[in-house]
Amino acid sequence: MEIERKFLIPKENLPTDLASYPCHRIEQGYLCTSPVVRIRRQDDEYFLTYKSKGLMSREEYNLPLTADAYEHLKPKADGILITKDRYVIPEKDGLFIELDVFHGEYEGVLLAEVEFPTEEAANAYIAPEWFGEDVTYSTKYHNSTMSQGW
Repeated sequence: MEIERKFLIPKENLPTDLASYPCHRIEQGYLCTSPVVRIRRQDDEYFLTYKSKGLMSREEYNLPLTADAYEHLKPKADGILITKDRYVIPEKDGLFIELDVFHGEYEGVLLAEVEFPTEEAANAYIAPEWFGEDVTYSTKYHNSTMSQGW
């Protein structure tokens, strides 16, 4: 079960020390958006992911793919291929902020996600001051929705 909250980040609020955090290069496409079936290249790893419907909480299953399988499936993806850099920033209470800096079609979009062990923890979370609008309950900022264009 994936339990996460999502927030837009105003450009002027970006941490100035981003380069000091681990960063992953991500490219992903969607074979289906309802339910979500996604392929992803993260650095040199490849995955096929299934996500159920939901906003803050939803089922998620990840299966490994080979590079060849990813490249075979990539042309079959519908819509826009999402590209982004993901910075992993330590947060309070042992949590992590995954800060996505989008490229390509969504250049300039900055989205932070924080995953939680329980819905109670997610609901009790107080975001850092540098976070912007809470978009957890908006499907507009699901990457699967973004792959279909705004």
